[in-house]
Amino acid sequence: MASDVWVYVDQFQGNALPAAWETLGAAGEVAADLNTGVAALVFGHDVDELAQQAADYGADKVFLCDDATLADFRVQAFGCAAAKLAAAEKPQVIFAPATTRGRDLTALLGVELGIGVVADGIALQVEDGVLQVTRPVYAGKLHATVSAPGAHPQIVTLRPRAFPRPEPTAGSAEVVQVEAVLAEEDISVKVVDYSASASDVSLTDASIIVSGGRGVGGPEGFEPVRQLAVALGAAMGASRAAVDAGWIPYSHQVGQTGKTVSPDLYIACGISGAIQHQAGMRTAKVIVAINKDAEAPIFKLAKYGVVADLFDAVPVLTDEFTRRLGE
Repeated sequence: MASDVWVYVDQFQGNALPAAWETLGAAGEVAADLNTGVAALVFGHDVDELAQQAADYGADKVFLCDDATLADFRVQAFGCAAAKLAAAEKPQVIFAPATTRGRDLTALLGVELGIGVVADGIALQVEDGVLQVTRPVYAGKLHATVSAPGAHPQIVTLRPRAFPRPEPTAGSAEVVQVEAVLAEEDISVKVVDYSASASDVSLTDASIIVSGGRGVGGPEGFEPVRQLAVALGAAMGASRAAVDAGWIPYSHQVGQTGKTVSPDLYIACGISGAIQHQAGMRTAKVIVAINKDAEAPIFKLAKYGVVADLFDAVPVLTDEFTRRLGE
């Protein structure tokens, strides 16, 4: 069976992101519709275990590029290796999760192969042998279905949490060893160090997010938001206004110029709901808005709305969730 649908397995220090397995699961369904197989691109250093995990999540074949130059993600090294492999193997579709690294890689891959990238897919369908990708447009107000029948391969990124994560099984896959393309001296970017985020929960992967906006009033105003997030085991987000004011780091920003998220539950505290913010969170399954302005745009998007001062409402929610979740 040919492995003509590829998936880039996004990983950090040998640990795959959940979005990688979500993407692999979605790719498997597309491969079945195209009557072909699915291959995983596992690039890194000391990542043999990831190759087995890719098999467990449905890969028929694993292209394993294990090299010291790939210990840290550098798009130059990863992208050139992927481009050379794609030029030789000619897959039908290359998928990647729409994470920071996935977007970086597919952008370079598109340039190297002279092909456009369909970004941020939230639904997939094969019609007459052509992949159709549904993606948000106009800051998420509308959905467009896009296809690229003349592109070989089609390059597509999928929004994290837009597709279910498959259950792993004891799988097996053909492992093909791939050589790195660039030597260390040929790679212009050097990774010196990493700084850990203050949050223990990744915004992109979080099933629950509690966000604060201009209504928190200042850095100290995020404390009740933080307490609610802790009570729910949630990630903490923020609007651009709060980030621009310097009240919280940019790593927490949700919106068109921040993170795009799709949690099961999104609680917006003191966020008016500008279209730029909605672009980053409107695909959440359930949205709860807390704002003392009854005319705030966020209420048009929310399933549940609380017209109240967040400093009155949020502590009540925190106490109630703490009590119920502790039972």
